[in-house]
Amino acid sequence: MTDPSTVGGDRSLFLDINEWAQDTPWLHGLLKAYAGYGVVLFGLLLVLGYLLARRTRSVDALAASLWAGIATLLAVALNQPIAKAVDEDRPFKVFPHILVLAHRSTDPSFASDHATMAGAVAVGLLLVSVRLGLVAVGAALLMAFARVYVGAHYPVDVLAGLALGGGVAILGWLLLRSPLCWLVARVGRGPLHVLAPVDARA
Repeated sequence: MTDPSTVGGDRSLFLDINEWAQDTPWLHGLLKAYAGYGVVLFGLLLVLGYLLARRTRSVDALAASLWAGIATLLAVALNQPIAKAVDEDRPFKVFPHILVLAHRSTDPSFASDHATMAGAVAVGLLLVSVRLGLVAVGAALLMAFARVYVGAHYPVDVLAGLALGGGVAILGWLLLRSPLCWLVARVGRGPLHVLAPVDARA
């Protein structure tokens, strides 16, 4: 295996994590499954965020739950041209002898789609409920680590993804909060009020 001391900081850290992955075979199944299928958990968290917002009947919470889903899709879409522009090779192409537990994707490595999605969901749900958001933050950090552990990305790829997803969620909310709240309030007082049962006093 490549000596970590002969490469730069980010790649050196990746090789350190990969070496640790080789020494922890008991974690392989769990982190491989989470790295590949953990997106389902984030989808469930978004649904839970909507249900919690519905229970509060708060226009703001319902708008935030709507935005969390939109922000996730938007962040992943924005990441596509970034990834193509940077066009960074996956770690297993640069270091052919590393342990690889992930599917050998041909997509560029920077930035991680999984981490971008996770960052957007986490920040979006923090706007809905701090408790649920903190659960999502923990899940996002674990997803970022898992993607490095299985050999799919470098640490900087997942950190950039988390930052991109979280940034889209918070900046978009700051810009669109008012129109989203207006939209939710209109829906909540119209024939489709069952989708957004807002407090009549809101």
